[in-house]
Amino acid sequence: MSVLSFRRGAVGVGAAAVLAATGTWVMWPAGVDAGLWAEVRPVIEARVAADSSGGGYGEAVPAWKARWFCRAEALELEEHAGEVRAGVNTLCVEYGVLDQSLVECGAGQHPQVVRLQRDAAADGGYRVVSREEPPDGEGYGRWTRAHFGVLVRSSLHEPMPSAALESAARAHFGLPADASVGYC
Repeated sequence: MSVLSFRRGAVGVGAAAVLAATGTWVMWPAGVDAGLWAEVRPVIEARVAADSSGGGYGEAVPAWKARWFCRAEALELEEHAGEVRAGVNTLCVEYGVLDQSLVECGAGQHPQVVRLQRDAAADGGYRVVSREEPPDGEGYGRWTRAHFGVLVRSSLHEPMPSAALESAARAHFGLPADASVGYC
């Protein structure tokens, strides 16, 4: 093996290693602080549910007693100087009750960026100072590219499971754990 061939091989292996390391660093999101997420998650979910209220089909029928149940999954979480930036994916489902069955009247899954500040007087010790979500239609892709990294954007298309929301809705309405789920 000539010296020139050895050098080309070494350069190629070195370049591949650098690209692999860089790709791994760029592709993997920063770890989410589980303790911080446990603090801010209930505040985020309560705000998203409150903002969803009034926008559902089931709420127009008082007999169904419909309300929104929401959950959030952390995609990115950063804290700086008492302010938290949470990039989240949210799922909200409007559930009501009809003939001892749970009925789903509406649902939506949306990425969001929620900013919170520590506030000892607020429920949960944080208050939401802003909440952004992408526009429908043409601007959706541009918004998600501006607010989330490549790996996170690919996870936005994964459907979020609704089993925990169904369980919470059954408990809220006093239905048995195996009550069927229908549609409004």
